[in-house]
Amino acid sequence: VPIQRRSAILDPFECRLSTPTLTRKYKKLPFIDEDEESSKKTVLKAIEMQGYALARRMKHISCSHAVLGLSGGLDSTIALFGIVKAFDILGLDRKNIHTITMPCFGTSERTKRNAIKLAKHFGVTLKEINIAASVTQHLKDIDHDINDRSVTYENAQARERTQILMDYANMINGLVVGTGNMSELALGWSTYNGDHMSMYSINTSFTKTFIREMTKVLADVHSDIKDVLLDILGTPISPEL
Repeated sequence: VPIQRRSAILDPFECRLSTPTLTRKYKKLPFIDEDEESSKKTVLKAIEMQGYALARRMKHISCSHAVLGLSGGLDSTIALFGIVKAFDILGLDRKNIHTITMPCFGTSERTKRNAIKLAKHFGVTLKEINIAASVTQHLKDIDHDINDRSVTYENAQARERTQILMDYANMINGLVVGTGNMSELALGWSTYNGDHMSMYSINTSFTKTFIREMTKVLADVHSDIKDVLLDILGTPISPEL
């Protein structure tokens, strides 16, 4: 075959492939049970597995304090449920769960309010650290215009939060529990050396769709904080922390 002809055959624009036909049906949401009762059992089992896994890690490293960045969003909410389960399993005081809310430029009152309500409900320690001043100073240090809302502006906030969580954990000899889920890790929707960093990532086996389903089920199970969980479920998904 002449070289010219072989090149033409390999040219993708010259290829004419038939449209494949699916021979099997696939669930739109493969990680979620269609039956409501089955979904409830799966979610509660998932929380239990989170709790026992974290409890084993904490016992192995002789740790009795956990640190969590509590944003009032879906991921940190589910992480909190798993941490509370672990502490109850170990018989540890829930006050040793240190939740930190770190408002900055884009933080809404809605997410901040829900974070505070969750912390109060579970009886965990809550600390608020406003990072606006420190992020502003950092941007000034690297000569980045604060009005330039590029990736540098956004990532500086996530990295400042991670620095606080890590240093605070060192101070109290605690474990930073991460909130990132499987979907974020697979798609890279997290800040490198920012919110993708933790000492133990408790949601890493859960997709974002399953995290939403977990929140929905937990709202039905925990009627005392149902309104808070439904409001968190109704909050638009965004990079806001």
